[in-house]
Parts: sequence; structure tokens; C-alpha cells
Amino acid sequence: MITTIGPRVLLDATAVPENRGGVGRYVDQLIPALDAVDADLVVVCQQRDTEYYGKLAPSADVVAAPAAVERRAARLVWEQSGLPRLAEHVGAEVLHCPHYTMPLRTRVPVVTTLHDATFFTHPDVHQPVKRAFFRGWTRASLRRAARCVVPSYATLDELTRVTTGVRGQVDVAHHGADPATFHLPDLGHVAAVREHLGLRSERYVAFLGTIEPRKNVPFLIEGWRRAVSSLEEPPALVIAGGRGWDTRIDEALASVPDHLEVLMPGYLPLELLAGFLGGAEVVAYPSMGEGFGLPVLEAMACGAPVLTTTSLALPEVGGDAVAYADPTAAGIAATLRSLLADGRRRSELSSAALTRAGSFTWGACAEQHLRTYARAVAA
Repeated sequence: MITTIGPRVLLDATAVPENRGGVGRYVDQLIPALDAVDADLVVVCQQRDTEYYGKLAPSADVVAAPAAVERRAARLVWEQSGLPRLAEHVGAEVLHCPHYTMPLRTRVPVVTTLHDATFFTHPDVHQPVKRAFFRGWTRASLRRAARCVVPSYATLDELTRVTTGVRGQVDVAHHGADPATFHLPDLGHVAAVREHLGLRSERYVAFLGTIEPRKNVPFLIEGWRRAVSSLEEPPALVIAGGRGWDTRIDEALASVPDHLEVLMPGYLPLELLAGFLGGAEVVAYPSMGEGFGLPVLEAMACGAPVLTTTSLALPEVGGDAVAYADPTAAGIAATLRSLLADGRRRSELSSAALTRAGSFTWGACAEQHLRTYARAVAA
């Protein structure tokens, strides 16, 4: 007989996108971590994901939602009606909604995850409809959920500052780095990435993330161009991740001279990420605002020297194990130029990054969620 810990939890994974970006990374790591600490867990997901979550969490019950939830509008409607009924049907004592939204009427206490506050603090980097939607649901969840979870103290501080809804019901649960995917790569991992990318340059600067305005990719391109143009063997720039809605990037790419190599391979397979991040001369992530900054932590776990900014939660993740730059083209250029010229500094950052990344685990994140679930029941 399996002995479970904590209240029976229904976790709604129906918002996870097929490309596993965004909320998918969080949910896909949290579910097996909860399973590993013997949580009494039920997962509801899209029909395409039932086998996947069954393998990730063999002790959990996995339930398929109606096929219609593949469409966002239908999923939001089902969340208000079908999800509360399912929670009661499976005997859930807590319902965890991991992506801002939640049923407004349910007999089961709800825990909602609020991933960042940038819809309030950096409104100009979000599309107007998305900005209004997530601002509204953040306020609604702070008002109606039994408990909320945020990934950093910086996000908690900002939500406290920009809303009137934080009243002691918000818990911080730092994300982790999955060691099975993000680890110090060997030469074979790095060679496989170079072959996959078709790299000509001996060295490269890496970026990993969705190309959206707050990731600051146009200034990264300009800063990299300024930093490497005069070098005898300039490192390439590889921008990996989904093509978002940053319309400035084409202009930035057009300014790159022919002798410099810049690649945009799109999404990379998970099995290549350790080699990609750990094989880079520098991983650059000059974001203008993060609720946590998972790509920074994952690059650190691969032993990469990381360049980032002091915006919101990034120093909470990077500490003294990363290099910080002003989020301008000039600031990025100056810090990147210094790192590329100083192998000893890169080696020091690599060592410090590996040590610090080890202190962020999904196991600790799951244990904090269990405490939050218990508090939701008590409330």
C-alpha cells in the first residue's frame, strides 16, 4: 500500500502548450517532483498528454480533459464549469491551477500560481490583450484563491507594491533545474550541438528563450555586434527558442555585417540543451523583467558563464555567480566584451554557477507546494 503525504490535490495541466514552453516547463517538473515526495496527486491534462504524465508520475492518477480544451477559449469555459465538477468527482481537497486563472465558483479550495508581475511593472513589453487578461486574473486570483504561489521573493514584493491584493496568502516556491536535462556537458554533447546547428565559428554566444520584447533580443544582437566585430575570430551568436512577437528583431539582424555569424535555429530538442548552454563561451539573457528566470538557472546548471541583468528576480537566481549588464546595447556590449576577453573570469563564473544552481531543486519546490496545499485546506 502506498502512503501518500498531504491533502488530495487535483493539478490542472490543461494549459500546458504542446511545445512545453512557459507554464509547461514548470508543470512538467513539478508533477514528477510531487510524485517523488508521495503527494496524493490527480493530474488532469489534454488527451495528448495522458501517457506522458502517466510516465512522469506513475503514482498519480491521470485524467483526460474533453478534447475541446485544446482550444484556449473552450479550455477557459471548461475551467469554470467542468473543472470544479471534476475536483469534486475525484475527491480533491485542493485544486491547483498553475497558470493565473481559476474557477470563480468551486467548493474546493484553490491554489493559483502567479508567475510574474511584469504585466504591471513592464506593461509595454506585453501585447495589450494579454496584458489586460493577466492583470485581471492576477487580481482575481489574489482575491479569490485560498493560497497563491509565486516563484520568487522579487515577484512577491512587486505584486505587493502594484496590487492591493497581497494579504499574507502568497507563498514563494523557487523553481529548480532538472539535472537529467541540465548538467555539465561532455565533449560529445557539445559536438552534437555544433553539428545540429551547422556552426562555422569556433566559439558562440548563446541565447535561449522566446523572442518577445521583454527578452531584449534586439539589444543583445546590437551589443554582440559591437563586442565582437573587431575580433580576429569573432564568436557567433545563436538565438534559440520560439519566434515570438518582437517586431524589432528583423531590423537588428539586418545590421549584422556579413563576416559575423548569427543563427536562429528555433526550438532545440531537450537532449541538446546541456551541450548548447554548457558549450557556449557565454550565455546571454539580458531580460528586462523576469518572475524567476529559469533559462539563467538552467544555463548555470550546465556550467555556463552567464550574462544577465539586475531586473526583478534575476539577481535572486544568479547571486554572485553571474555577470550583470545594463539592459542597453552599450551595456551588453561592454560586459560581453569583457567576458570574452577574460578566460579566467569565465572559468570562475562557471564554477560558481554550478555550485549555486545546485541549491535550486524541484524537490524543494514540491515540498513548498505541499505546505501551500495544507495551508489552503486549513484556510
